[in-house]
Amino acid sequence: MKEILRRALTGAVYIILLLSAVFLNSDAFDFLFMTFGLACLYEYKKLVHLKGYYIFIAYLALWWAYIYLVNDQVLINILMFITIAIDIALLFFLFSKKKKLFNRIQKFIIGLFYVGGGCIFLTMIPYKDNEFAKLLIMGIFILIWVNDTFAYLVGRSLGRTKLYSAVSPKKTVEGSLGGFIFAILAAFIMGKFETLIDPLQWMILASVIVITGSLGDLIESKFKRVAKVKDSGAILPGHGGMLDRLDSLIFAAPFAYLTLYIFTYVS
Repeated sequence: MKEILRRALTGAVYIILLLSAVFLNSDAFDFLFMTFGLACLYEYKKLVHLKGYYIFIAYLALWWAYIYLVNDQVLINILMFITIAIDIALLFFLFSKKKKLFNRIQKFIIGLFYVGGGCIFLTMIPYKDNEFAKLLIMGIFILIWVNDTFAYLVGRSLGRTKLYSAVSPKKTVEGSLGGFIFAILAAFIMGKFETLIDPLQWMILASVIVITGSLGDLIESKFKRVAKVKDSGAILPGHGGMLDRLDSLIFAAPFAYLTLYIFTYVS
């Protein structure tokens, strides 16, 4: 009971902090996710045993450039495709049976774009024609939360078939399908309130976020399994580290940004 209460309190504080930043102003939101990115990078460094602090400097420089200086869509697209390419490369790591795959330079590049790039695109998603779309980014958070919550509930009550037991023994196929279905329903409902994209586009976006987010969760689980630790950190009592909390979001972010970009381009 104490563990459940601790998880609930931590989760409530996290959600209140997130909502406060989103609805306060765009600068607060930007600063919050810059800070979250630093925390995630710190935990990533520990997981992969990457020494030095150069990655923090590189991340802050990249974040500052793309959030405040770069307005050219071509340069943004270059960063997006590099980040997606790194994420796709991590899928080979996810399904590989080798224990040691990356040298120091590779760990640096992966951390900079997998974690740093993910946080940058998560920060960039709400901006459309210099307007800050609060409901759009909140909708994306809600989709992740709905998927996680119902994947847990359905998996716990109906789960029989293991999804990928070598990396995450508790996840089931039934739970993943349950989370996906409820996220699609939530996306349809949100399409009635946030009209920046229509309900069908919300459902497509939900599919992209749930699928890539689930892969991101498995990839972070693989990093922890290789490092032989249960959590990436202990900053969030009952939930583990910040990377444990944001693993789905940062992996899904560049794919979500690409999906929204395609919607805008097609429109």
